[in-house]
Amino acid sequence: MSKTYYLPQGNEVELFKAAAGMNLPILIKGPTGCGKTRFVEAMGEELGRDVYTVVCHDDLSAADLVGRHLIDENGTYWQDGPLTKAVRNGGICYLDEIIEARKDTTVVLHSLADYRRVLPIDRTGEVITAHPDFMLVVSYNPGYQNVLKGMKPSTKQRFISLSFDYPKAAIEKEIIIKESGVESTTAQKLVDIAGEIRRLSDSDIQEAVSTRLLIYAGKLITKGFDPYQACMHSIVESLSDEEDVLDVLEKLISLHFTKSLHV
Repeated sequence: MSKTYYLPQGNEVELFKAAAGMNLPILIKGPTGCGKTRFVEAMGEELGRDVYTVVCHDDLSAADLVGRHLIDENGTYWQDGPLTKAVRNGGICYLDEIIEARKDTTVVLHSLADYRRVLPIDRTGEVITAHPDFMLVVSYNPGYQNVLKGMKPSTKQRFISLSFDYPKAAIEKEIIIKESGVESTTAQKLVDIAGEIRRLSDSDIQEAVSTRLLIYAGKLITKGFDPYQACMHSIVESLSDEEDVLDVLEKLISLHFTKSLHV
């Protein structure tokens, strides 16, 4: 099994390991596609712990996390959810985009994210003391926060926090080369394009170009796609549907990669 590739940007690896050793929960903040999930997966491998990933959304219920009663030919039985499995057996429960979950769902985390480290299961009456190797990790994108969707202070203050951002240019270039196989000069152009897009203001781009999209472009180029077309499909079309914004981005791409005659 290949090891998940992750290139550290600061002291996040040391902080994560220290938190794991002290049974402290971690909150990771950062924009989409900056490496939050990749980091958690890499740390799970580093620590030898299974990672139970849950992508949060509006319809996520407490039962989706904790578990529910099911019925088969033998009658009713209880099935643990991903959070309960991690608490019971040990492992990292990673809740991605935690602010997308309903407030009543995240309440079940409170007793796990403080000194108690227990999970009460109301439907069975069981109170599970967390396995010594259980760790709770949550993440969200601060750019998506608003009055209605924000993390409650009573929840946030239970976590050690890590702030992620897009990698510095040299690190991002190395990541693109490693993950896509593209050569150095092209990787540098992709990094330059990303930097210019991220510096754009007064536009309808809701989210800056992610390292993930740059890797996608690099992979297409490695497979023989025209670089201009690869950027149009992986970067430009993914960032906006607005004609004026698309036009600006297209012009930016064409400054780095010659527009193909076969468009």
